[in-house]
Amino acid sequence: MYTATGVGKVDKDQFITEFSPLVKRIAYHMMTRLPASVQVDDLIQAGMIGLLDAINRYEGSYGRQFESYAAQRIRGSILDELREADWLPRSLRKKMRRIESAVTSLEQRLGCAPSEQDLAEELDMSLDEYHETLQSARGAQLIYYEDFQQDDEEPFLDRLLVDSSGDPINALLDENFRKQLIAAIDNLPPREKQVMGMHYEQEMNLREIGEVLGVSESRVCQLHTQAIGRLRSRMRNT
Repeated sequence: MYTATGVGKVDKDQFITEFSPLVKRIAYHMMTRLPASVQVDDLIQAGMIGLLDAINRYEGSYGRQFESYAAQRIRGSILDELREADWLPRSLRKKMRRIESAVTSLEQRLGCAPSEQDLAEELDMSLDEYHETLQSARGAQLIYYEDFQQDDEEPFLDRLLVDSSGDPINALLDENFRKQLIAAIDNLPPREKQVMGMHYEQEMNLREIGEVLGVSESRVCQLHTQAIGRLRSRMRNT
């Protein structure tokens, strides 16, 4: 066990080697909330800066507590990099709203979860076009700040990748909300439910999920986006 006061160059190299997989895991996990135009290598590079900062600043024992601290610094460093790049794809939310509206309309008419073909037809698209829309809206997540305020000027990245300590979802996750969300997830189509479990419970990235399911990473991305659209539609209605 090493302490911050005893960390030298050799020890830093050791910690960088040990915690580099954490940087990659966080970067790939955050990629599911970002458009394809963002390069994962850029996120990893920014994350490594956060890891170095964590090693230099930490004042405790290097173990599980350090890993938690480092994860915060890594996410913060990646977020800072994205802010500086001025990435604000507001069109992403418009695409998701269209999908959510289609889900709501079809569930009311059909009385069950609509298929991808149903949704494509509702949106007046071919199935390929619908899949492309899901792919391009890959930054979708369950709750945005704008769901709870009228002012739409909050920077999108602050809604998208905000640290959990400032996330309004913490205030919303009371027992009733949990029950509604669990019920909504349980009612997802089996493949989408499986994707959500592997990504959020097991913290697998899209590539890893694709390998388990025997499908491409882009297909997993589509299933994830579609699942989020269904959940947002159902939670807003309840």
